Amino acid sequence: MTRTAPRQKELEARWFQSLSAIDAEAWDSLALPLKAPFLEWEWLHAMESSGSIAPETGWAPLHLTLWDGARLAAAAPLYIKGHSEGEFVFDHMWWEVSEKIGVPYYPKLVGMSPVTPLAGYRFLVAPDQEEAAVTERLVGEINAVCRANRLSGCSFLHVDPGWQKQLEERGFSAWTHQSFQWVNEDFASFEDYLARFRTNQRRNIRRERRSLDRAGIRITPLTGDEIPASYFPLMYRYYATTNEKFGPWGCKYLTRDFFEQIAVRYRHRLLVMAAFSENSGTEPLALSMLLVKDRRLYGRYWGSAETVNHLHFNLCYYEPIRWAIENGIRTYDPGMGGFHKVRRGFRSVGNTSLHRFYHPHMQSILQTNIDRINQLERANIDELNRAIPFTLREQGDG
Repeated sequence: MTRTAPRQKELEARWFQSLSAIDAEAWDSLALPLKAPFLEWEWLHAMESSGSIAPETGWAPLHLTLWDGARLAAAAPLYIKGHSEGEFVFDHMWWEVSEKIGVPYYPKLVGMSPVTPLAGYRFLVAPDQEEAAVTERLVGEINAVCRANRLSGCSFLHVDPGWQKQLEERGFSAWTHQSFQWVNEDFASFEDYLARFRTNQRRNIRRERRSLDRAGIRITPLTGDEIPASYFPLMYRYYATTNEKFGPWGCKYLTRDFFEQIAVRYRHRLLVMAAFSENSGTEPLALSMLLVKDRRLYGRYWGSAETVNHLHFNLCYYEPIRWAIENGIRTYDPGMGGFHKVRRGFRSVGNTSLHRFYHPHMQSILQTNIDRINQLERANIDELNRAIPFTLREQGDG
């Protein structure tokens, strides 16, 4: 007699307009096993409860969950967006296409850790659930809600590379974006890392590091409970000042309350680099804030009270790399960036977003053109990597 496998229990779908309505422990039972920290309850909740991410700022939370009775079985952090700010995939070309063919582009549904352009987004699924079936169910619920509410499309941004194929199989198109990453190739020390560079750039980096010594500036790394509470409002002040320098091109999305909340509930993930001058007393002249999880380091925010030559490079690149080597970190994502990262040994890598439009014309345009767009971006990534000032041996290895 042939036995058939038991049918998986039907899960109940529920939507929530606030993460505070979902139990933190239940959510983190799904989020904590992930490689990246940015989908954990405290980080996302601080974004919402601080007013940084809210309908008033163009981010309306609409989190999808699946329940096995009273137990949370799966979740997808989602937001209805009325603009594209804070996403860092720069989808303005799709908006321009929609304008030309007379199709509304907003509102749209976005899955990501808000204003956090670092790879790692995916659905949160309990280990005892069949992931393919749960993914199919979540995508079905998302498609139905988007169509019912006339949302133009759904995008998942900065996704976990291991998750991409599941969504491509369900009608989403992968769009490649250039990003940066430092990889620890079993370096024994920062000097060991410097040995990878050509002579001239190795000399330049050493000169940039010595310039802080000559200016009487020292940098101290602090983690977790080592970080004084007073640094968090100061970090907000420096973060705001940094963004003000860029005027309308600044990326100031977070409130002071966000920084004060993570000081209480999320400092176990934090690494702060604090720069002190001979005249600054106990208050740091500058700060950079990074996150750490599972031997991975992520750069987020930085700022300073005054302009000091090479302070940014030391506070955001050299000292985090030195700390990473000493603490067994395997990768460091410094965040969005510029060509100056190439000069300091960060490799260009692909960062993927996944997209689906519900208007057939928009979806056809996306599917027709995305391969060519991705080819151009991959060529850009290759060109940036050829510009890294490593020795010829090292470039050949890469």
